[in-house]
Amino acid sequence: MEAYKLFRFNRVVIVGGGAIGTALANALAYNEKTETILYSIEPDVVEEINTRRHNTKYFPGVRLMEGFRATTDMEVFRHADGVFMAIPSVAVVDFVRKHASLLPADAAIVNLAKGFGPQGRTISEVLMEEFSFPVAAMKGPSFARELIQGSPTGFTIGCTQSGLWHAFEELFEPTPVYVDFSKDIRGVELLSILKNIYAIAVGIMDAQFNTANLRFLFLTRAMAEMREVMLLFGGKKPTMFKYCGFGDFGLTSLNDLSRNRTLGLLIGKGFFNEQISEKVLLEGKIAVNVFCGHLQRKGRLSDFPILEGLNQIFDGSIDRGAFARKMLSK
Repeated sequence: MEAYKLFRFNRVVIVGGGAIGTALANALAYNEKTETILYSIEPDVVEEINTRRHNTKYFPGVRLMEGFRATTDMEVFRHADGVFMAIPSVAVVDFVRKHASLLPADAAIVNLAKGFGPQGRTISEVLMEEFSFPVAAMKGPSFARELIQGSPTGFTIGCTQSGLWHAFEELFEPTPVYVDFSKDIRGVELLSILKNIYAIAVGIMDAQFNTANLRFLFLTRAMAEMREVMLLFGGKKPTMFKYCGFGDFGLTSLNDLSRNRTLGLLIGKGFFNEQISEKVLLEGKIAVNVFCGHLQRKGRLSDFPILEGLNQIFDGSIDRGAFARKMLSK
């Protein structure tokens, strides 16, 4: 802990000029003591942010704050204290592998992506195994379109180096971002994946019944099963009640801005095919396959009927009606 006692984020680089990367950079602009730089591979996005203070590709009509800049120049990584990865989960590990030599030895790598890394391992675990950088996971109930407007937004910082927690508190103190903390980085990562899976299931049930009683009956079952899966895969009990757990699951499963809930609604209404929400559908299938594969090898899949039912929906062995009957069996 003493090793990080004086650590602070003087310069932060956010990787990814998409929705969440831009929203986080805009939030950090409230902190005048930290230099915030948004790195993007899209020259048009960079130019528009720097010259017009807009990112119309992701936030049409929203004027961005002046307190950050964008760049395509990778030299900015050489003096970064923190690198926040706001790119798709499949790209995070490869990006760090390719550019690790540019980073200072004590730069913190913060993963915002929600998904598995290579070989079905969590992204943070892969980064911690392969590199000596301090690693954190940052997950929570956060719609980018609300954060960009300055809405107070919660995130859990999962980081085994608790000595760094003070630096995150200092970084976000002047911003709309609220943080809680956990050493259970595996649980934080797992919940960010599981909540998307179970939000699909909630959407499927809501589409077929749309009653408050059933919604919260099923939501309770889903949350309980999600918690048991997290524990079986190595997460810790208290993590479920951080922003990354109850908060993110509630937001993702009950709000129609959620892509995963929307996918579930479409499936529940009978519009399931390979074209609808293709990217979200693929992410959901991959995550379900990873968890179900592990559970099958343990002989435990039947203990988790929601996961099992989603797997059957995705492989076409049951339809939405059979899924609903399975979910309501006593």
